[in-house]
Amino acid sequence: MILRTFGWSFGVTAVGLLLALLYGGPAGLALVAVLSILEISLSFDNAVVNAKVLDRMSPFWQKIFLTIGIAIAVFGMRLVFPLVIVALTAQLGPFQAFDLALNDSDRYHDLMNDAYPTIAAFGGMFLMMLFLNFVFEERAEKWLPWLEKPLARIGRLDQLAVVVAAGALSFVAWLAADDPGTVMIAGVLGMITYILVNGLGELFSEAADSDDDEEAGEEGAAAVARDAVKEAARDGQPRRGGPSPLAVATGKAGFFLFLYLEVLDASFSFDGVIGAFAISTDPIVIALGLGIGAMYIRSLTVFLVRKGTLHEYVYLEHGAHWAIGALATCMLISIGHHVPEWITGGLGAGLIIAAFASSIIRRRGEQGEPPEAPSDEGGKALHSSNV
Repeated sequence: MILRTFGWSFGVTAVGLLLALLYGGPAGLALVAVLSILEISLSFDNAVVNAKVLDRMSPFWQKIFLTIGIAIAVFGMRLVFPLVIVALTAQLGPFQAFDLALNDSDRYHDLMNDAYPTIAAFGGMFLMMLFLNFVFEERAEKWLPWLEKPLARIGRLDQLAVVVAAGALSFVAWLAADDPGTVMIAGVLGMITYILVNGLGELFSEAADSDDDEEAGEEGAAAVARDAVKEAARDGQPRRGGPSPLAVATGKAGFFLFLYLEVLDASFSFDGVIGAFAISTDPIVIALGLGIGAMYIRSLTVFLVRKGTLHEYVYLEHGAHWAIGALATCMLISIGHHVPEWITGGLGAGLIIAAFASSIIRRRGEQGEPPEAPSDEGGKALHSSNV
């Protein structure tokens, strides 16, 4: 299971470290190793959220995400994206930007820092919308009931997530930005991107479900339900969440979920790409290090889906979304004030570890509870020995 899931990551790690050694010697090797660890620590919450979405996709779209999606994540966001940002900021051609990255790393670094407020506003608002829509939604499972219950209660107000996110963006642009107009435009585009991609995915998912229901009919639906019950019985425990077999996204719904995942991954990668410049300004070293880390995030996503970890450890999803909220807040704050990477990564890792520990405690409590005895018509419990 481990080798099958993480095999590609192990292979990419070996090739990436070898290339780092040939390119930069022992120093380059050490930098790539550090950057890989940085990317994994900053993006673990990304893997948890990815797994939740990937679980809704058909096997075809899962393979697309794990093949084409990897190419986009590793080469597109970790290598091409910084060059595009520099090219647009300095009004250079792509080859000129690449030459600048190789031969004038200080200037390249300065241009990336100049573009950071725009990047942080877009990515921060995308992640903020994701977080707010999660905490404002009524859920049966609550990790922090003293906080999540009142948030779900006020979340009944329509479009509250948009109101809160827009208010936060306006405050940050007014208080911390040297160019508030650019920050506002980038942040609004991040909100629009989230609403559009998420809305289209839900729209086509609902349309696909309706078509499947009409074609399958009552008999097909009953058969699917029986299969789900049998699968749960084989596992020895009930299914605690996640999509039903009828909710698996295919066709256009699968495409928009794939698009949603790519934008989500891009938003997470902004922080890692910018933070990498604190360790190295060489674009080749950054691409190798972050690329290796991105591969492990992909493999971890698959591992979580195949093992059904999110169904067994029910609070992991909550912890990941609170970590996303912390990351979004740090990105918005960093528009005006530098936030060290160890704070961003530490907050995310701490919240997920706490959610994982809470899930373990809950599981042990459930396993320790004696099964409820059935009752007769008079309301008296029947002992299991008499059944």
